[in-house]
Amino acid sequence: MYEKKNAYVRRERNNAGFEKRDNRRFDREERLKAPVEPVELPENMLYGRNPVMEALKSGRDIEKIVIARGEINGSINEIMARAKKAHITIQETDRDNLNAFGVAHQGVVAYVSCAKYYTVDEILESAREKGEAPFVVVLDGITDPQNVGAIARSAECAGAHGIIFSSRRQAGLTPAATKTAAGAFEYIKAARVTNIPRTLDELKEEGLWIFGAAMDGVDYRKTNFDGPVALVIGSEGDGISRLVLEKCDHIVSLPLYGKIQSLNASCAAAVLLYQIAAGRHEA
Repeated sequence: MYEKKNAYVRRERNNAGFEKRDNRRFDREERLKAPVEPVELPENMLYGRNPVMEALKSGRDIEKIVIARGEINGSINEIMARAKKAHITIQETDRDNLNAFGVAHQGVVAYVSCAKYYTVDEILESAREKGEAPFVVVLDGITDPQNVGAIARSAECAGAHGIIFSSRRQAGLTPAATKTAAGAFEYIKAARVTNIPRTLDELKEEGLWIFGAAMDGVDYRKTNFDGPVALVIGSEGDGISRLVLEKCDHIVSLPLYGKIQSLNASCAAAVLLYQIAAGRHEA
């Protein structure tokens, strides 16, 4: 009697187990059949070998190129060679990361700039055309595009002639940056360089004084910003890098009276930009 009862229980349990496994198999098959929702494409992304190649050939401003690992062959080699020659950042990633966009990327995507880049010479020339002493902002490692956009907006309002970016480890003219800038890049010129210290040397040769913003500098209110000026703003976390700091003629700081011992990069930049502007546009 007990054997029959145990056999019945075992049979019922097995049937329940088969039913659960069948349900799991059915659910999995249904999930595989379900359409995959692609990741929303960034506004400034090009994908596919031919579109990326043509953008490079045309000289279009590109922030970076991302290549799937294992795809370095054929036309990808030419894309990489052209990108390196143009000093465009190249990144590698897993192919699955590109597949998530749900497009025929062919192993490569490019993020194009949302505004035009100029040269440093063109920035200085715009100052000469206006009959004004050059006034430029140099960004050293600012990685937050919203900070880049906010600084550009303040710089344009303060009458600066241009902004200089590093082409590496630096947020550039991305959708987020240009949106935050609220149209500033339509009026202020942005230049992208491969070596900030070397660029500062070139600015010095043009007669500009280099002012770096750092915690241990002289109170900005006691600083004379007259004449041709380049203001250097460092990264959000580390500030101005050592090599760039060594190129600065003067280090200035903002006094802090509260408990927090740092200001947001774009806020600090706005204060300093208007201090510089005050001496250039006296009421």
